[in-house]
Amino acid sequence: MTERVASGGVFIFIGADAETAWLPPEIRLDPKGYVLTGSDARAAGTWPLDRDPYLLETSVPGIFACGDVRFSPVKRVAAAVGEGSMAIAFVHQYLKDAETRAAPA
Repeated sequence: MTERVASGGVFIFIGADAETAWLPPEIRLDPKGYVLTGSDARAAGTWPLDRDPYLLETSVPGIFACGDVRFSPVKRVAAAVGEGSMAIAFVHQYLKDAETRAAPA
C-alpha cells in the first residue's frame, strides 16, 4: 500500500551501517556504501561541473548528504545536526548559482 503525506522535509535515519543500496548509481559511494561528498565526490571522477562540489554535495550537483550516511570519520548526532544546517546553506548557494547561470546576459 502506498500513502502520500504532505511534508515539509524528509529525514532518513541510516544508522551505524550505510543502507544506501536504494540510491541511484549516479550518487557515488565508498566501498562500505557511504555517500561521497565534497572533494571525495570530485575524486570519484564523475563530477560534471567546473566548480568544486560544496562540502556536503554528492557526485550529483544539487544533491547533498549529511550525517551518518556521509563518508566521514565523525559519526555523532551533534555532527549530523550541524551538517544538516550547513546543507541548507549549501542548497541556498546552489539555487542562487543556478539562478545566476540561467539569467539572460
